[in-house]
Amino acid sequence: MGAALAKYAVQIGKAQRIAVIDDRTAYGKGLRDEFVKNVKRMNTSSSIVTSQYTNDKATDFSAILTAIKATKPDLVFFGGMDAVSGPMLRQMQQLGMQTHFMGGDGMCSNTMATLAGDALGNDKVICAEAGGVEPAQEKGLADFRVAYRKRYGIDVQTYAPYAYDALMTLVEAMQAAGSPEPAKYLPMLAKIRHKGVTGNIAFDAHGDVLDGVLTIYTFRNGQRQKLTVLK
Repeated sequence: MGAALAKYAVQIGKAQRIAVIDDRTAYGKGLRDEFVKNVKRMNTSSSIVTSQYTNDKATDFSAILTAIKATKPDLVFFGGMDAVSGPMLRQMQQLGMQTHFMGGDGMCSNTMATLAGDALGNDKVICAEAGGVEPAQEKGLADFRVAYRKRYGIDVQTYAPYAYDALMTLVEAMQAAGSPEPAKYLPMLAKIRHKGVTGNIAFDAHGDVLDGVLTIYTFRNGQRQKLTVLK
C-alpha cells in the first residue's frame, strides 16, 4: 500500500513537496515508512520536506500542522486511522491549509465525511484499499454492496468484502480437499484460483496475494469515488 500510494503521489499526482505524519502505531508508522522509502526510491524531484508524528488518541494537531504549513507542502501524507485524520483535516482547514491529504485504508472509510465535515472537500483526500476489480467484475462487487445493505441496513463497511472473500476462499479450499482440517486443505489453498467479489484470488510461493492490486479513491460531495486501480 505504501508503494502504491507513493507511485500515485509522485507519478500521477505530481507531488513535489511532501510532508508526512504518522500515529506511531505499527500500522501507521509502517505505512509511513514504506511510503517514504518508495518516494525516495523513485529518484524524482519529489522530496519529503518534513516528518512529524502524533498518536492514535490525539485531538490537537495545531503544533505539528503549523510546522508543516511553514514548509509549504503540496501533499500531506498521514499514516493512521480515520478517527484521527478526520479531525486533522478540520484543523488543516482552520489553518488555511488547502494541500492534498493522502493515506491508507485506515482513513478510506465511509465515516470520513462525518469526521471531517466540509474539510473533506472534493478531490482533496486520496486514500487506498487493498483489492480492486477489473471492469468485467464490477457488477459482482456492486451486487454484493446491494445485498449487504439489504441484509444489514447499512452501506458496506471497509473490510466486509475482503472478509467475505477470505471466508469463501477457505471454503472452496476445504471443499476441494473434502476436509476442514488445515493439514488437508492448506495444500489446496496454496494453489487455489478463486474468483471473489474483490477480484481474482491466488497466492505466490510465499503465501502473498498474487498480482495484488489496490484501489485509489477520493471523496466528492461526501461520497467516496474510485480513481484508479494500481498494482
